[in-house]
Amino acid sequence: MSDAPLGARTREVWLLIATFLVAVAGLIYELIAATLSSYLLGDSVRQFSLVIGVFLSAMGVGAYLSRFVGQALGGFIWAQILLGILGGFLAPVVFFAYAWTGAVELPLFGLLIAVGILSGMEIPLIARVLKEIGVPEFRFENVLSVDYVGALAASVAFPLLIVPQLGLMSASLVFGGLNLCVAGLSLWMFRADAQRSQWGVWAFALILTGAGLVQSERLVTVAEAALYEDDIILSETTPYQQITVTRFRDRTRLFLDHSIQFDSFDEYRYHEMLVHPAMAQASRRADILILGGGDGMAAREVLRWPDVEQITLVDLDPRVTEIFQTHDDLAALNGNALRDPRVTIENQDAWQFVEHSTAQYDVILIDLPDPKNLALSKLYSRAFYNLLLERLSPQGLLATQAGSPFYAREAFWSVAATLEAARNPVKVGSGLWTLPYHAYVPSFGEWGFVLAAPYEPAQRALDWPAGLRFLSDEVWEQARAFSKDTGPVEVEVNRLQSHALVSYYLDGWAKWFE
Repeated sequence: MSDAPLGARTREVWLLIATFLVAVAGLIYELIAATLSSYLLGDSVRQFSLVIGVFLSAMGVGAYLSRFVGQALGGFIWAQILLGILGGFLAPVVFFAYAWTGAVELPLFGLLIAVGILSGMEIPLIARVLKEIGVPEFRFENVLSVDYVGALAASVAFPLLIVPQLGLMSASLVFGGLNLCVAGLSLWMFRADAQRSQWGVWAFALILTGAGLVQSERLVTVAEAALYEDDIILSETTPYQQITVTRFRDRTRLFLDHSIQFDSFDEYRYHEMLVHPAMAQASRRADILILGGGDGMAAREVLRWPDVEQITLVDLDPRVTEIFQTHDDLAALNGNALRDPRVTIENQDAWQFVEHSTAQYDVILIDLPDPKNLALSKLYSRAFYNLLLERLSPQGLLATQAGSPFYAREAFWSVAATLEAARNPVKVGSGLWTLPYHAYVPSFGEWGFVLAAPYEPAQRALDWPAGLRFLSDEVWEQARAFSKDTGPVEVEVNRLQSHALVSYYLDGWAKWFE
């Protein structure tokens, strides 16, 4: 290696800084891939596990292949340029592929493997360059220590700063730019050994990435326009999820992580069926707990009952409740329910809230997302129901959404069986009284719910509140009857140890839509 204008000590310090920076970028690419995979393919635990396994294996391949790189410095710079392109455009490519073809696996894992191989080459090549420039008392563990510190910094920054501030599309391009900055500074530090072709490709990649960043908002808009049928009026990435609200004329839809949560044309069917059967049969309706339901629709239905004194609404993402409380056009959809002084909003994890609360509620309504992963499945587990029932008054009722008895039949009946098997806080040694029921909601298909209580409510005619658009005595009678292809099946109770519900849910929906 020829003499360079900078001393060995300066170049040593730079290479250790570069080690930190490339470690940050590498882990960010891995986290972006895992997040994209869970957003677009579902089951975050499975997808994160698969992405991590594939990425680490690819890094191992890259570390092995690095031995065949003749020029360590040149190989490191080329790796940074290629990472700047492949890693930087990872999220845009995957988003556009999903939007236009519906395909995710091939572009996602193809790019992930390529990025993993290049990332695996970095540390061995840096170590060789340090030896070649004559670093005194070179120790490989120093390089690894800096690499691990970089990984820690990335893992902390990703959920707290990067995703909320940049979003996945811009984050991918920004850290592609970081790899290109490392390549550019390395070319300058070792300019005596730099190749003209490296400067040319680096400049082109930098211009391409810069253009992508300048147009990142437009790229997001174009990709989302292809994903959704209607005009996008709001799109935000929070530390918890991707929020998208679309509108066509007077029709509004909410999507969380690209899954529909409601359509204003038919949401009243879902929310009336979730709320009013429990409210109508409750002997007292003063204090109500809603878990989930950050859009305020369930609260709107609860407020139809004049004897309601207090509603506590627990939703994890503060941005969802803020949007549906402060945006006038969206607040109008819930009848300004989240602005009602009787409604108290608690933005925290449902399990944590229930575990630390000491309040008693007359009716508990569970309007949580479907149990598509372990984090959500635990909120449909026997352990959670046992905990939740401590918050239910002795004569109270609980109602939960339970998915589709048609598309995910086993999952629906597992929720019912899990509630029935929960510990009865009033009749020790007994399970709960449960009543499964269902209704057709066009946006979702046939949808199911389960009522539960320590005691079976007294049989009596039910008085429904004024203004309902769907629920009636006739509808309620039909809702409790199941057809042969949606009726009870033998299933496991959903326990924290096994999480049978996740498999039931994923297998059921995959049978129809994969």
